[in-house]
Amino acid sequence: MGTYMADHAVHHDYHILKPSPWPLIGSFFALVLAVGAVTYMKGLVNDPASPLNFVLGDGRPWVLAIGFIGVLYTMLGWWTDVVKESRAGDHTPVVQLHLRYGMILFIASEVMFFVAWFWIFFEMALFHDARLLEGWESWPPPNVETFDPFHIPLINTLILLLSGTTVTAAHHAIQTGDRKLAKWALLAYEYYTAVVEQTIHFKGNLYGASFFMATGFHGAHVIIGTLFLIVCFIRLQAGQFTPEKHFGFEAAAWYWHFVDVVWLFLFTFLYVVYG
Repeated sequence: MGTYMADHAVHHDYHILKPSPWPLIGSFFALVLAVGAVTYMKGLVNDPASPLNFVLGDGRPWVLAIGFIGVLYTMLGWWTDVVKESRAGDHTPVVQLHLRYGMILFIASEVMFFVAWFWIFFEMALFHDARLLEGWESWPPPNVETFDPFHIPLINTLILLLSGTTVTAAHHAIQTGDRKLAKWALLAYEYYTAVVEQTIHFKGNLYGASFFMATGFHGAHVIIGTLFLIVCFIRLQAGQFTPEKHFGFEAAAWYWHFVDVVWLFLFTFLYVVYG
């Protein structure tokens, strides 16, 4: 029997995944997060006597918090499994190639996400006079107080771009086997803490909505990118990256360069041209 199994062992470069609970768990908590976000920001139940009001609440953040914690838990568990698979040798060159394809498609989907916010912003910026909206003779609309883009936003832009160079330096150091330089370059990035101070008065108009959604979601991506590279730094300290196998860091670097490029567009158009 043992000889039979050995003769029929799998000989290919693909990784056959074991059944995983994370897709189901992640989907559930993503739904909880979405429902919690809507009920917290907008409120779904206006009838105090409704049973749903007791379950979801009206503007209460606890459903949102549970969903957020659940999504973080899913990320931690799922990505831990991926790292274990890599350490076990399951990420063959073919698997690594497919992981790269997957990361490229993920970043492409993120690009289209931001295209939606730019679309509504440019739609109103270029054609607001054709909408025949009262009080919208200009863009930004009247009574919207903007601020100097060449103050805090410019400083944040410079810090962001400089942090991108340290990520690139760390990536190059890993490829050449210089772990010491990689650690210092990646550590320099992790001190990025600048946050854009919003001074635009949000009054329920499209300018404020598109501005805060675009910059707010970019801020969320900065936090996610920071977590990616913190994990990469921990793995680098543990000696888990080699010149031949370091896709985890490479994916994090791609993600951060995407955040760089998106911010350049945000700074140019939302702050400078139409600010």
